[in-house]
Amino acid sequence: MVQETGHHTNADRKPINLALQGGGSHGAFAWGVLDRILEDDRIAIEGIVGTSAGAMNATVTAYGLTLGGNEGARSALRRFWDTVAERGASSVMQPSWIDRLMSPGSLDYSPGWLMMDNLSRMLSPYQLNPMNYHPLRDILSEQIDFETLRNSDKVKLFVGASNVRTNRLRVFEQGEISIDAVLASACLPFMFHAVEIHGEHFWDGGYMGNPPLFPIIYNCTSRDVVLIMINPIQIEQVPKSAQAILDRINTLSFNSSLMREMRAINFVNRLVDRGFDEGGRLRKMLIHCIDSEDEMRQLAVSSKLNAGADFLAWLFGLGRKRGDAFIREHFDKIGKESSTSIEERFL
Repeated sequence: MVQETGHHTNADRKPINLALQGGGSHGAFAWGVLDRILEDDRIAIEGIVGTSAGAMNATVTAYGLTLGGNEGARSALRRFWDTVAERGASSVMQPSWIDRLMSPGSLDYSPGWLMMDNLSRMLSPYQLNPMNYHPLRDILSEQIDFETLRNSDKVKLFVGASNVRTNRLRVFEQGEISIDAVLASACLPFMFHAVEIHGEHFWDGGYMGNPPLFPIIYNCTSRDVVLIMINPIQIEQVPKSAQAILDRINTLSFNSSLMREMRAINFVNRLVDRGFDEGGRLRKMLIHCIDSEDEMRQLAVSSKLNAGADFLAWLFGLGRKRGDAFIREHFDKIGKESSTSIEERFL
């Protein structure tokens, strides 16, 4: 077991890059993982890439690091998620007593969820939400000074969104990060209008990369990528209900680009292991995954829209637990070897 020891300077901290998946309110799991990683002063975060809820977590973390280092990031994340829970208390989508009995976060029997789910199948957000209200816009504008964030040199931040017209992934880099860029990354097309930025329109980044890994591979010196996973790769049984089928289609879509990137990373890693590094231009990437697949695969898709304080606290606690297990079991591997087998996990 690795124990934390005192204060560490930047010179002796282990640098890592974070890759944060999206998944609605399930992003509170990543919040818990991040909180535990940031608590350990032996680890330094060089770069962060995220999509959807991962983009929210990435942006808030980067801003907190800019203002106050690791403790500043922990405080910023807690403030963000506490505000999400506070605003979520007035949402029409509240768990029913049946939901509370059956799951920590399900909304399957919530009248508000059932109404919104059915309406979203018949009407677009341009009809249901003509004023294009997005609850997270207010939270981001209240809590983040984007000009300060754009000019920060504390961490390298990347946010991914899907270009609706061109079918291309758009990665917004540090100097381009804005409220619109973050909302574009989290724009679920059945809930919100496409986000327009410089004449182009964007939907949720998860469709094209959840999250994309190449920005941190190309732009960061650390070889270690810590992927905080929210969406389960494997499920226990074939979906039978209409909602479960739709959710699995989305999960397959959101995971597909990640699987392809992992295949490419594995190919390059094998070349480097054999001595074919193109004169040092290719380098071996070290992959680490933090997830909770057993618990996450039990959660209904409706729970991704549950912003209740109890559910977010449950996810946060689960994330803290998984983050702690990663640090205890794999800290010594950071900078030396992967703690996740790409071939076993992704191929």
